Amino acid sequence: MGFSKELIAPCGINCGVCIAYLREKNKCSGCITIGTNKVAHCNKCSIKLCEEHNKSEFTYCHECEKYPCPRLRRLEKRYVEKYHLSVIDNLNTINKYGISEFIKLEIEKWKYKNCGKVLCVHKSYCLNCKMDYR
Repeated sequence: MGFSKELIAPCGINCGVCIAYLREKNKCSGCITIGTNKVAHCNKCSIKLCEEHNKSEFTYCHECEKYPCPRLRRLEKRYVEKYHLSVIDNLNTINKYGISEFIKLEIEKWKYKNCGKVLCVHKSYCLNCKMDYR
């Protein structure tokens, strides 16, 4: 399981558990990576392209004085309701423990006990063994 800090988006989403990153064809390279293999919504993401982020040059949204901003709160609401994932909890964990510890926690959280593969945040079943995990 190869999570890295390059796969953690400014909003706290781990791109390593995104369906676009995990799929076989036209695999996304992650939100903040340099390259052309990104899904359209990542290229035009209002959080990643935020003027506060660009002028302050911070890495994660929790470092911003406007945290949590309305954009992040909307993303939080959507991800909690649809995928049972709190980006604000992710950012608070990064802030409290650091990115290296957060990545260790993510590895443990997203490794499926049945087959050892990475689970997808956007699906309720394992992409490898097709077993429900939620």
